[in-house]
Amino acid sequence: MKAKYEVIVTSVGNLARTFLQNNNSAIILDEGLRPNLSDMVIEHTIGNLNQDIKVGDRLQIDAVDFKVISVGQTANDDIREEGHCTLVFNAEGSMPGQIIVSGEKKPIVTIGSKIAFCGK
Repeated sequence: MKAKYEVIVTSVGNLARTFLQNNNSAIILDEGLRPNLSDMVIEHTIGNLNQDIKVGDRLQIDAVDFKVISVGQTANDDIREEGHCTLVFNAEGSMPGQIIVSGEKKPIVTIGSKIAFCGK
């Protein structure tokens, strides 16, 4: 399965860990883009979105696999411009920059983790 988007985590802010554990969400962003937000986000290498992410695609974080359930109307543009979106795991959301995914468990995200969106 060819990746539509693939990046490597370079930093995980303390609040980002809390959001993932308590709110089932993670904000991802290109590294160094907004240093004032570094505590709240998971920063990653700059990637290239080859194709839009769509419902039914897969999100892989290391060995954990998720199905894309919903893609907010600005999520693909935000990823293209800043590597930015909010990932929502096994929960509901309705913000335009969110991508909702379902899977068996929440991921463990560390420096060096690979985040990839792949087609169906």
